[in-house]
Amino acid sequence: MMIILITMKKDYVKYLSAGTFTAEETIKEIDSWDVNKAVQMAKEITERHGAKPYAFYFTTKGRGEFDLDSKVIKSSPTYYINGEVSTLEEIKSRKLFSDNILISNMECNGWNRVVTTYNPSSRPQPLNDDDIVLNNV
Repeated sequence: MMIILITMKKDYVKYLSAGTFTAEETIKEIDSWDVNKAVQMAKEITERHGAKPYAFYFTTKGRGEFDLDSKVIKSSPTYYINGEVSTLEEIKSRKLFSDNILISNMECNGWNRVVTTYNPSSRPQPLNDDDIVLNNV
C-alpha cells in the first residue's frame, strides 16, 4: 500500500455569474472557507454585461510530492446569494406560460427544487440537498 503525502494545499472560492450559455466563472484564492469573507469578495466582482455572482463554492487544491500539478481534494456545497427556493409543485401552481421550459427541465432532469437568484438577473438553478441559500447578504 502506497501512502501519498500532500505537500501543498490552498483554498479557493469559485464564483458563478450569469453568462450567455453557461456560467461565467471567477476563481480567487482565499485564506479559509469563510462564507462571510466570500460574500464580501463577491461584491467586488463584475463579469460581462454587468453580471454579478449569484453563487459560489469553495475548493481545496493539493499536490503531492511527485505530482506535476495540483488537483481538487475537497469541495464545498454551492452557496447561493439572495435566492428564492421554489418546488416543482409551486412553480406548476403559478400557471405561468413563461414557466413551461423550467417545468419541463425540472421534470426531465428530476429536479425537485430550484433556487432563483436576482443578482441582477434572475436565473433558476437546480438546488441540491446540501446547497445553501444565503439571504439578506
